[in-house]
Amino acid sequence: MKTNYLIRPEETKDHRAVEELIRESFWNIYRPGCSEHYVIHVLREDQAFVKELDFVMELDGRLIGQNVFMKTVIEADDGRTVPVLTMGPICIANDLKRRGYGKALLDDSLQKAADLGYGAVLFEGNIDFYGKSGFDFASRFGIRYHDLPEDADASFFLCKELIPGYLDHVSGVYQTPQGYYVADADVEEFDKSFPCKEKLKLPGQLF
Repeated sequence: MKTNYLIRPEETKDHRAVEELIRESFWNIYRPGCSEHYVIHVLREDQAFVKELDFVMELDGRLIGQNVFMKTVIEADDGRTVPVLTMGPICIANDLKRRGYGKALLDDSLQKAADLGYGAVLFEGNIDFYGKSGFDFASRFGIRYHDLPEDADASFFLCKELIPGYLDHVSGVYQTPQGYYVADADVEEFDKSFPCKEKLKLPGQLF
């Protein structure tokens, strides 16, 4: 892994290139095609979007990665509403995956979130990767994923405290920001402005 990368705030001029990067990274991974490039297009205008935590990663002047954060809450069992962050989409260019750039981007952006005083990040991801950056299963913090039956597998739902002890004495239900829910028809329409790519139904897809 080269170390001459740059992590900086996303600028308006980056928007289309970031959407193209995300589209390439997520295409046919979780579903035939993808929706993540449209999701970030929508999230940027969402009130919960944290503009100070909207990052891109460059290598030798090439845009190779990005990460974003959204404000959300845990509806605690004792009636409190506990502010937290969620994260993503996050990605690295396909030809540079598994070389350490993703972890570098993740760790840097998590540190910046901590520096701004945010207490915890909860999101959906693979513990094998995100565990290396301090994430654990959210169930170990007493946090449940909304609308998930109690006996369902919640191993995809991860948590990292940015302030040690922030979730002590907190149990409750995490709420996904509404901005992540996009209509398939809107995704299809948005995708027409990109080069045509074949959608494939592949083993391991979630949808």
